[in-house]
Amino acid sequence: MLTIRKSAERGYADHGWLKSFHSFSFAGYYDPKHMGWGNLRVINEDRIAPGTGFGTHGHRDMEIISYVLEGNLAHKDSIGNVKGIPPGDVQRMSAGSGVQHSEFNHAPAVTTHFLQIWIEPNMTGIVPSYEQKTFADTEKLGQLRLLASPDGAQGSVTIHADARLFAALLDGAQSATLALKPTRKAYVHLVRGQLDVNGVALSTGDAALIEGESQLALNHARDAEVLVFDLAA
Repeated sequence: MLTIRKSAERGYADHGWLKSFHSFSFAGYYDPKHMGWGNLRVINEDRIAPGTGFGTHGHRDMEIISYVLEGNLAHKDSIGNVKGIPPGDVQRMSAGSGVQHSEFNHAPAVTTHFLQIWIEPNMTGIVPSYEQKTFADTEKLGQLRLLASPDGAQGSVTIHADARLFAALLDGAQSATLALKPTRKAYVHLVRGQLDVNGVALSTGDAALIEGESQLALNHARDAEVLVFDLAA
């Protein structure tokens, strides 16, 4: 079964310095029908205005992934990491027993546009940790590239969760498939462009919630950048 969530149906918050779309209930946006999907809890599409950002705040027992689309995200945390995250990089922070961090856009004239992703861990109270890797566009062109996994397979970042995250850049005749276990769930988030998911058309910001299927087919793409999650039910 495949259910489409249109981009315009997402929650939205405009704080002036921050404009954010929420795929699932988050902060002031609450929708009991959209509390998460499997162990995927948060996908926020955030735009941070120049010279602003999230001050120091805490997390615990959550796997947090940042996927930057434009600009640069400046990260600083209580376990000693001071990093800049550009487009093409994937950051993973395991909050575990507790971590404090901040995220800023220090650029004077460029908005930082990124996806903040939270996945529920399969273990709690672990020592907090951080990982960041670069995935070139060529690795995602015309195929699904594994970005995050429980075992760090294929050079992906390692998450403490029963989930895998893939990304692809598809256009024209390019297509990609992924075998699914019908007992698990999958989630497709179209970052930009147009794309058919198992024969159903998606546009920028749309998502497909999938369960009980044995295969995912992505085709008929037009300048598409897509994230695919294989998730515990």
